[in-house]
Amino acid sequence: MASESTDHEVEAALTSERQFVLTLGGFALEVAGASLVTHEKLPVPRFNFVQELGVGRERQTAFFEHALDHYFQRALRPTFRVPLPVPPHVDAGLRHFGFRPTAVPLVLMLSEGQLPNRVGTEAQVRVADRRDLDLVTSFWTSERERPEFRTALDIAWSHPNPNEQLVPLLATLDGAPVSAALVYRYRAAVGVHAVATRPSARGRGAASALVTFALGRAVAGPATVYSILADSTRLVRHLEALGFRAGRSFAEYELPASAELSFPSPGPLSGPRWRPPRSRTSGESGAGAPTSLRA
Repeated sequence: MASESTDHEVEAALTSERQFVLTLGGFALEVAGASLVTHEKLPVPRFNFVQELGVGRERQTAFFEHALDHYFQRALRPTFRVPLPVPPHVDAGLRHFGFRPTAVPLVLMLSEGQLPNRVGTEAQVRVADRRDLDLVTSFWTSERERPEFRTALDIAWSHPNPNEQLVPLLATLDGAPVSAALVYRYRAAVGVHAVATRPSARGRGAASALVTFALGRAVAGPATVYSILADSTRLVRHLEALGFRAGRSFAEYELPASAELSFPSPGPLSGPRWRPPRSRTSGESGAGAPTSLRA
């Protein structure tokens, strides 16, 4: 029963993770074996990733070419999230196309909302209001992406769809805003996203205060599971101290910065392989050919 419960929580958290990108203006293409999460106007791996669900050995070549063509046509560099242990044929396929796993797995950390006994910090946390929109946006974007992200955040924050809620949080030290996070609920699963702290304030507990505030106040509405992605062993240990546990681990494959977003040339063009049906009677185009796909 515990395993079934954990699997249910993992799937709910992963669905919420995808919905977070969608509510900020992205989209997801479901194909056999994976979800292709895409945000054309925010061209960073956080918003452009393939969630591998299971690709068979005999179908992997077509799958990878289809998935990569989807991103390369948009000049996007996706990452692939593959549950551990990675099947050998999936690893070989990704390496064939130039992808390499990061040094540390990506870990989906889960919590039912239990709070640690004590978090040592002087940080003060509050829910951001609309006047903080520019301040909140500045924690995550450069000048180039900021207008697009600001608009997307404003829409999702002010006009949520049914079954969802997005709430930005701010943490201050000595009255100055030093850390921010986005808390997003989809149905009964809440994700704590994009926790960021100004370099000058790191190590003073502001990020921990944001996470515990999100869990303890139910700022995005009632939830049965909370999740956060950890991309370092230090962060995993830190979240465990806050009551989280590892739900599922992924190898995250990425392209080197020098890799070209293209496939090798398929060779000289050939004629079309499909032709419309022709009538035996000259001048009667299509006569005698079936025109319906129904049996």
